[in-house]
Amino acid sequence: MENRQYDAKMPSLCRDCMTSFDAGLRCPECHSPRIVANTELFELSIAHMDCDAFYASVEKRDNPALRDKPVVVGGGRRGVVTTACYIARIHGVRSAMPMFKALKLCPEAVVVKPRFEAYAQASREIRAFMEELTPSIEPLSLDEAFLDLSGTARLHGAPPAVMLARLVRRMEHELRLSGSIGLSHNKFLAKIASDIDKPRGFSVISRAGTEAFLRGKPVSIIWGVGSATRAQLERAGIATLDDLLRWEERDLIARFGSMGARLWHLARGHDTRRVAPDRDVKSISKETTFGTDLHDLELLDGHLWRLADLVSARAKAKGLAGAVVTLKLKRADHRILTRRASLAMPTALADVIYRNTRPMLVATLNAGPFRLLGVGISDLENDVGPGFSADLLDPQAARRAEAERAMDRLRARFGPQTVVKGRSLRRDNP
Repeated sequence: MENRQYDAKMPSLCRDCMTSFDAGLRCPECHSPRIVANTELFELSIAHMDCDAFYASVEKRDNPALRDKPVVVGGGRRGVVTTACYIARIHGVRSAMPMFKALKLCPEAVVVKPRFEAYAQASREIRAFMEELTPSIEPLSLDEAFLDLSGTARLHGAPPAVMLARLVRRMEHELRLSGSIGLSHNKFLAKIASDIDKPRGFSVISRAGTEAFLRGKPVSIIWGVGSATRAQLERAGIATLDDLLRWEERDLIARFGSMGARLWHLARGHDTRRVAPDRDVKSISKETTFGTDLHDLELLDGHLWRLADLVSARAKAKGLAGAVVTLKLKRADHRILTRRASLAMPTALADVIYRNTRPMLVATLNAGPFRLLGVGISDLENDVGPGFSADLLDPQAARRAEAERAMDRLRARFGPQTVVKGRSLRRDNP
């Protein structure tokens, strides 16, 4: 890797004691081998921070008995993996995998039900640390964000690389959560770099080293190129970024439309997108792509509940509620189906989001199998109402809503371990 090659005058940084020095395999002060080095280390300012196995790490932090065990977050009657710790990943466990398959790969795994409010609280604490470094933060989810630290060296008395190393060290010391840093000259490369050396990684892709780094890399390294796009590219004889370099931009556009222009630029390491701080949020959504196309209602229902809970957690963290719920499905032939429903009252409740998207899923089931499922809310406003409307056909709605709100209040007051969110909020069959 580029940042592991040293010469006599290679700018280097110890990630443990923050000592800067010319070159070496160990820190001259504390002798730590956790060194990041690059010719442009102290010049680059676009970063991507990605927490390491975030949900599972929060669970291990809050329950030390889980520290050395393979932990899978998810489960329940519908049996879907939300995320897995690195010990479980060694056995092949991955997010969105059916739980029965995960337990077959890793029988000793400890299955923990997700506690999204706990994850949202940890995310808010990490975001507060970031805001002390720069106002230019673009969150992608609860556990990852882009940061632009351009022009902050004079303010902090240290270059961005040092401040980023301090950020993840502070996360470990104060929150007992780890993250990986990618540092480069644009967002595309920073995001790639953050995934190079996980967990607890810090990787750099310099301007001078961009071409060499990208050489021979598969097209799947491009953010947003999933299995469907990869299959289209392979039919055109494109499997690597080197293959893309052989195409003229106009030919890629003619073959793949606007995506062709994006591919042409990214294959050369060009990305002019700016880090975009939070603007007015117009919608909140989450989606997942399946490893194999799904048609089984029970499996799809499990994913639906998980996504509704994720959307709810993000909405509550932002203090927003949506008046429209959306269901998104992508069929095996890549056709996208979208269904929407307007609510009588804006909501941030997982129970309401789930119960309004499930009938749409059931009604669309015959169009399956599906390769992607998404859930969202839009027409957002401040979350100040009860989040549900009285309905004689659903007399338990108020009870479920109050139970969900009560759990949120308890966690906010006494901490994330006060209560554990389970299936009790929706025991009644829809």
